[in-house]
Amino acid sequence: MEPGNGTQISEFLLLGISQALELQSLMFGLFLSMYLITVFGNLLIILAVSSDSHLHTPMYFFLSNLSLVDICFTSTTIPKMLVNIQTQSKAITYEGCITQIYFYILFALLDNLILAVMAYDRFVAICHPLHYTVIMHLRFCGLLVLVSWIMSVLHSLLESLMVLQLSFCSDLEIPHFFCELNQVLQLACSDTFLNNIVMYFSAGLLGVGPLAGILYSYSKILSSICRIPSAQGKYKAFSNCASHLSVVSLFYGTILGVYLSSAATQSSHSSAIASVLYTVVIPMLNPFIYSLRNKDIKRALTVLGLLLTRRTLFHGYVTISHL
Repeated sequence: MEPGNGTQISEFLLLGISQALELQSLMFGLFLSMYLITVFGNLLIILAVSSDSHLHTPMYFFLSNLSLVDICFTSTTIPKMLVNIQTQSKAITYEGCITQIYFYILFALLDNLILAVMAYDRFVAICHPLHYTVIMHLRFCGLLVLVSWIMSVLHSLLESLMVLQLSFCSDLEIPHFFCELNQVLQLACSDTFLNNIVMYFSAGLLGVGPLAGILYSYSKILSSICRIPSAQGKYKAFSNCASHLSVVSLFYGTILGVYLSSAATQSSHSSAIASVLYTVVIPMLNPFIYSLRNKDIKRALTVLGLLLTRRTLFHGYVTISHL
């Protein structure tokens, strides 16, 4: 069907971060490296938590879910970008673009909600330690994650279905490396007033809401830590929150920086470059942040590494003995 007359279009063009041909090989290698580090790093966290019975606690249950979401979040955008660079193509099908919008919103919101759930977990652990095991039992933790998934699925479905109702003009170039909802709405010929209302309302409700919950949790946590008499007790309590607080600061700091800078400069290209921070860099850094300062994760990763090494050596020995 022909675009520009209120009917369906067949594909969009993703302009990417840079159109300079001499930078394409460098960008491919850089983003492939970051993607592989993100996937393997977060997979190691999931394997470490699942294989070590000492880590079968609410905190590490939520951490393994965050790692899974980070893998999916990055996989929504980067593989298509790598394929386009390798094939020297900018095209993404209409169906592919809608699918990318759906999963991007799904995992971005899910990341947001799980960070809020993790903040609540730390709040209960520090502010109500005697009731922690009663409140944060397995069923309740599973319910928190399930509700987060349901909310994310329904919201991303709503946004995607509303985009399906739009018609697009002949200008189908998206100045981004993925189908970002706001950029796609700007290409529509039909009225996007309702789409914008839903997008900004949901950003306020589902974005600011969890952030407010995180800030409230940490205000109570800091208040409780200040009341601990010993310096060692204060350090131990704060170290339990340091990794999560670092991830929260990076996640929300970069998102706010991206949207505030793009609003100030009105530059889609600058927004695309800045978006790399929270779509690629932060999911890649999360495993390092949670493992470098965490003795339990370090121990579990060491044990996992020894088990994998022994299994590899054993299979190698069996293979050689059969030759």
